[in-house]
Amino acid sequence: MRGPQSSYVATVVGASLRAAEEKAGLDPVVLDLRGVVDSFDALVVISGRSDRQVRALAEEVERLVTIAGVRALRVEGYDEAEWIAIDYGDVIVHVFDEFDREYYDLEHLWAVPASRPERALGVE
Repeated sequence: MRGPQSSYVATVVGASLRAAEEKAGLDPVVLDLRGVVDSFDALVVISGRSDRQVRALAEEVERLVTIAGVRALRVEGYDEAEWIAIDYGDVIVHVFDEFDREYYDLEHLWAVPASRPERALGVE
């Protein structure tokens, strides 16, 4: 893994991982895409067991990130709540239901090692 991320990225990633923990999100991972793409630095991927849990996870991510002083640039997917994408610029948070996460398989699509929360991007 590369060195620590910017404080902005660390703030968004940290708040997203806290939201996953607080709302019992399944298998949260962080993909460090620095050097892979120029448009953003990281993806956070979380899944929930139902549309209600997916919405609750996404709402908690937005709430905690907003408390940290960052607002989403764009949010998509609340209506169906199968895949909610929250764009924070340098970080994109994806909250999936279990089926869609397995189907789209972002962790393998990007072909970079996924970090578990305890070692994600130098976030503690």
